[in-house]
Amino acid sequence: MGTVIAVTSGKGGTGKTSITGGVAASLALLGKSVLTIDMDIGLRNLDITLGLNDRALMDFTDVALGRCPLSRAAVTHPTVKNLSLLTAPMHLPANLTEDKVRALLKAARDHYDYILIDSPAGLGAGFRLAICGADRVVVVATNDASSLRDAQRTVGELSEIRQVHLVMNRIQPKLLRKLRTTIDDAMNTAGLPLLGVLPEDPKVMLCANMGQPLVVQNHSGAAQACRNIAQRLDGRYVPVMRIR
Repeated sequence: MGTVIAVTSGKGGTGKTSITGGVAASLALLGKSVLTIDMDIGLRNLDITLGLNDRALMDFTDVALGRCPLSRAAVTHPTVKNLSLLTAPMHLPANLTEDKVRALLKAARDHYDYILIDSPAGLGAGFRLAICGADRVVVVATNDASSLRDAQRTVGELSEIRQVHLVMNRIQPKLLRKLRTTIDDAMNTAGLPLLGVLPEDPKVMLCANMGQPLVVQNHSGAAQACRNIAQRLDGRYVPVMRIR
């Protein structure tokens, strides 16, 4: 039975989609079967992050609404074995309900070890759909005050989820020192245990523009951080990366 993990954030621009793609590819490289679902309806970008731009003909609502079987709609990655994508539609169908999303996820659990959902930013209807069937939620934040406040608000909407963790992204050590803040401060503000820390890394954008998953043949700081997070999600002990 597969595990459903929703990756969310209170606000946009935290790098949530890049982390979803990087962790999903890392889990696949560990030998796990992984399905990624882009639920950022109207603003989908997970296909670009994974290097699957324009390959998907069907989206997750086609499966949830019974128009297409999961096996046909999910696009298999050409180079990362065991990694697949269900993309998002451009518009939210009026007849798409949380029960139908849960049914989709129940079917996916039978075929995949992990299902990672890229949630839209904010706390609206798309967010509710993205978390409705999740076993775990990863909240992504950066170290600015507005991001941490929004992460805290997001936590307040996750009371029914047993396992909720924080990932701090785009960390710049010099800025932390200048602001006299620490990752511990961020954890206290968000009220969550820490799952991982990613440094600011230009290779994230470079890999996306090249249509290549971040963690494939790349040993940059962000890529290694995604690998570490994947191993922790899989129950392995890996120390949190020290960013200097």
